[in-house]
Amino acid sequence: MMEKYLEGKVALVTGGTKGIGYATAKRLAERGATVVINYFKSRDAAIVAVDKLKELGSTESFAVRCNMAKYEKVPALFDEIKDRLGKLDIFISNAAMGMYSDMLDVSRRNWEVSIDTNAYAFLLGTQCAVPIMPEGGRIIGLSSLGSFKYIPGYASIGVGKAAIENLIKYFAVELADRKITANVVCGGFIDTDALKLFPTYEKIKEDVLERTPWGRLGTPEDLADVVDFLASERSRWITGQTIVVDGGNSLL
Repeated sequence: MMEKYLEGKVALVTGGTKGIGYATAKRLAERGATVVINYFKSRDAAIVAVDKLKELGSTESFAVRCNMAKYEKVPALFDEIKDRLGKLDIFISNAAMGMYSDMLDVSRRNWEVSIDTNAYAFLLGTQCAVPIMPEGGRIIGLSSLGSFKYIPGYASIGVGKAAIENLIKYFAVELADRKITANVVCGGFIDTDALKLFPTYEKIKEDVLERTPWGRLGTPEDLADVVDFLASERSRWITGQTIVVDGGNSLL
């Protein structure tokens, strides 16, 4: 039986229907939080996810459709949370999108999708979350190793992730007077459907298994456990940090 230390808390997980997002939503629900998940295309997956969260005890959970890359749509997501639940204690920006290419081939459309869905959605989401967030709230972004190391074809996405890791430093300082912490979880190569879409997935997998001291790919639950910690009171003295969760891959 998991300790319910998030009971009474309201959490939002963007991109929460599958992979890392769903694993995170599930873990927070197991800890007692009321979890709202955001989705864009996966309506059926959102329905299934909400049903599972309710089975875990998050009886007021619901899903809200919103393309996080469309800045004019984002405020309505937070308005609905305020109207239905009255507050938001934990904001987890997980939704991501991008087009794979090398830097010299990045188009304007490629750039806009990658930056808007990764970096600007995190900025705007935080701006919308803070007014309805009590003291002691948590802002948590999701990033990846492409933020600080070269990954072929990951050009504009990596830049968007790097922006997230820098935004968090400003949030941490500017929100300190409200006792709101702001941190990033930077995942290594996590074995999700999204990773399998990468053009060189099999080669990446082979390289990761060889270079990771633990000899495996990461799982969504590996990241969810760290987000769970950052969402809890135990992380109260950690802010402005990017925590790398990669089984030691980036060390070699």
